[in-house]
Amino acid sequence: MYVSDWMTKKVITVGPDDYLSDAITIMKEKGIKHLPVVKGGKLKGILSDRDIKEYSPSKATTLDIYELHYILANTRIKELMKAKVTTTAPDTPVEEAAMVMLDQNIGSLPVVDGGSLCGIISDRDIFHALVDITGVRHGGHRICVTIEDRPGTIREVADIVRRHGFHLQGILTSYEWTREGYRKVVIRTTDMGDFRGLKEDLEDNYKNVQIKKG
Repeated sequence: MYVSDWMTKKVITVGPDDYLSDAITIMKEKGIKHLPVVKGGKLKGILSDRDIKEYSPSKATTLDIYELHYILANTRIKELMKAKVTTTAPDTPVEEAAMVMLDQNIGSLPVVDGGSLCGIISDRDIFHALVDITGVRHGGHRICVTIEDRPGTIREVADIVRRHGFHLQGILTSYEWTREGYRKVVIRTTDMGDFRGLKEDLEDNYKNVQIKKG
């Protein structure tokens, strides 16, 4: 799955010479937190609700509400937008985009193709992808076991699941909170098989077996 599968393609943008008050109105009406700043079809920056919040209090400390509104109505977006923008490409794997957003503590990535803005992917889009990839919306059993980190161990668990009449819906693995040489595997299943037999078989072969029955 790639960024192009999850990004918003109809991007709402503003120009660097637009007024901040207009950007605030757009964000409120559309329920968005980030606005790419575009001029001549090229990405020039990005404006976030965080930028606005950081800018407004500094002005509000010495101004009354009417003066503040006047300032916001006459402030150009280029005065507070972030000009150095981290971007991604449509063919970037969605998990790599998520890693960049996490590592840089940003809530969205403009998607650029051939120098032109073609979309934007946000943390909400990443959540959507996670829900879809895990299959949690479709229910089923959730099986979590700790396995050795060697070739074939995931298949061994999957074979046990199939042997008891369940179909695999999704498989995820993680090295977090496990000792060296091990990792966790989480499997979601569909259909109804021999749940008791599955549980006993897994507990006979693995430690730290956790099953949430769907």
